[in-house]
Amino acid sequence: MSPNLHTTLTFLAELTRFRLAEYFGKTGTAPQVPAMQDDDAPLTRFIQQRRLTVDAYVTLATALAPHIVPALFDDLMAEFLPQGGDFPPIGGVKGTNQRNLLPTGETVLFLLAGKDLARRLEVQTLFGSQHFFAQEKILSLEELKSGEPANSGRLILDPEYVELFTLGYVTPPRLGRNFPAQRIQTELEWDDLILNAQTLNQLREVEVWIQHNDTLLYDWKMHRKIKPGFRALFYGPPGTGKTMAAGLLGKYTGHDVYRIDLSTIVSKYIGETEKNLASLFDKAENKHWILFFDEADALFGKRTNVRDAHDRFANQEVSYLLQRVEEFSGLSILASNFKSNLDDAFTRRFQTIVYFPMPKPAERLSLWQKSFPAAVQLDADIDLQKIANQYELSGSNIVNIVHYCCLQALAGDTNRITAENLMTGISREFLKENKVYRAN
Repeated sequence: MSPNLHTTLTFLAELTRFRLAEYFGKTGTAPQVPAMQDDDAPLTRFIQQRRLTVDAYVTLATALAPHIVPALFDDLMAEFLPQGGDFPPIGGVKGTNQRNLLPTGETVLFLLAGKDLARRLEVQTLFGSQHFFAQEKILSLEELKSGEPANSGRLILDPEYVELFTLGYVTPPRLGRNFPAQRIQTELEWDDLILNAQTLNQLREVEVWIQHNDTLLYDWKMHRKIKPGFRALFYGPPGTGKTMAAGLLGKYTGHDVYRIDLSTIVSKYIGETEKNLASLFDKAENKHWILFFDEADALFGKRTNVRDAHDRFANQEVSYLLQRVEEFSGLSILASNFKSNLDDAFTRRFQTIVYFPMPKPAERLSLWQKSFPAAVQLDADIDLQKIANQYELSGSNIVNIVHYCCLQALAGDTNRITAENLMTGISREFLKENKVYRAN
């Protein structure tokens, strides 16, 4: 545990004891905010980099306390209420599984303002929409039923910050019902991505945006004139490198890439698609993630004429996604096989449109040469140049064929790739895609 985490919780306990004593008419001296020890713990860096005010520091400590010392507030109240009983002024609620007091907005107001009405109104700005706690979804008050005081809402610290401050790291989210995205990672390099010069240059332009966007927006003050996010369309036949390019952009800029298959989150139930998308974007905001929407046609396709309620709600889903992508401050990449499949209203919003064509013979030759592992030997009668010229295959097609040939060689207890196995692999790949295969 970071020394500053222990110091923070100790200070919170002293402040709570002071406020309780004050409420019951006992005199005392308010504790001083402790000086932070110089360490590299996430909590320390957060406090220092954000330059937290005393109010923000106390609020953060109050939200964090139940995750480390669940009985902190209950034990302190027991010192003043030895016979037990509730103490409404401190706020707090009971959880479903947690029987100790869970702090609310009223708890923070009690600790920082006591009975001082003007001070209470001042402290409430910590929960307002203009505070960075809310803007970056770090800390918030639980929403309540209409008519109930907002400050009665439970104080919620984002689970990722709880993990970061207590364990020192954040576990990447996993694909699941509540998070319809999967992280993309690659061990490949830019040299492994065989594309024409124009496509590569356009990818480098996207990389430049990732590297310099913050400087442009905030150091050069362009945030008042341009939106913070960047939207790119990758389109072209399957297997031409769209997903690989997204993974490499993330790898070389230090940004996590999450692949979203829109076909898996589009729901037949009204409102569910928007709910799924809202959960994803809320999670991704302020994380510097790259969102890669695969099979974008599933939701970004052309909107239909409204003939019935289903068409109307389908169009609403498209409009909602347009809005959320435009509001997203990071990089959004949409992948599609055909540019013409996408709604024109959205294509106008892309900053760049990158075409991934089928590789030409020279590019196919390079793909063949790079795909075979160094451990294998090709039979002398295999002419890769001739094969590259004759068979129009994508990069993923070629990798699949090499995979098949290598397994056949291993099954035969050899490291030699025969022409027969290679041609069989090519024919299998053509048959998979219902293409006409012509042998040499």
